[in-house]
Amino acid sequence: MSSHLAMSLMSALEFLLSATLGYMFWRKGLHRRFPAMGAYLALRVVSTPILSLLLMGELNPSASEQWHRMAAQAYFFVFWAVYIASAGLLFFVCMEVFRSALSSLPGLMKFGIVIFRWAALVSLVVTFSSVPFWRRGIPSIPDIALGLMRSVSLLELCLLAFLCLSMNALRLSVRDMAFGIALGFGLMSANDFVVVSLMNGNGSLTAPLQFVYQSVVLVALGTWVVYAALPEMARRPVTVHVNSTIYRWNEIASALGHPGTQVAVQSSSSFFLTDVEKVVEKVLNRSMKSMESES
Repeated sequence: MSSHLAMSLMSALEFLLSATLGYMFWRKGLHRRFPAMGAYLALRVVSTPILSLLLMGELNPSASEQWHRMAAQAYFFVFWAVYIASAGLLFFVCMEVFRSALSSLPGLMKFGIVIFRWAALVSLVVTFSSVPFWRRGIPSIPDIALGLMRSVSLLELCLLAFLCLSMNALRLSVRDMAFGIALGFGLMSANDFVVVSLMNGNGSLTAPLQFVYQSVVLVALGTWVVYAALPEMARRPVTVHVNSTIYRWNEIASALGHPGTQVAVQSSSSFFLTDVEKVVEKVLNRSMKSMESES
């Protein structure tokens, strides 16, 4: 089997897994719980055949030179537009997974969402400020897209590490769909960082590392298919002890940003010792009166 045929079969299998996952996602109503994940799967299913057709048109040896140029330009803009849209959707997917995992701790969830928004703002500033000045305009689109995806990949790895470290405290099961989504994206993110760094700019679609990259993507999609096929576990309310650390953190996070109870303090009209003296005087007067009445 040639390398081109093997890569074509792996790409076809990726499309079939994405389509199967999208169907199961909608069939089980998971798109209501994770709407951004549903939009990401829909974008993946729709864009894959379009990009494949454009790539086939670009590589068609019997086509004219003008056709090759038009197909290459269309593939460039469609590919990077889908790439940037995927990066934006993945950020919202991370927020959905975080909300689902901390749904029983609203204080920590709201505080974490604020951190997510600041991380997105910092990522945008760093991405656009790191683009070289001489590559402004259309040539800067790949740099911007790769910078956004790199930031989102770091966020995905941090989210997976957070869920792994706090599963016991959050009472989060390994079979929960939120953990499955984070696990799949964690595999993809690690794949991007490791394989892309080892490719050394080799853009060949049949390079050995390309097969490794595609294999990890298939494993991640297969993981999601398994999670979607399994019966969803009933979500039970999380009960934590009042003296537990996570409960105190939740209370502190809930109090952040809310004004405390205001207490009105009035100044005393007399000195403290004067008030004490009046009380003693009243007690003595009552004692004297009681003694006179007895006598």
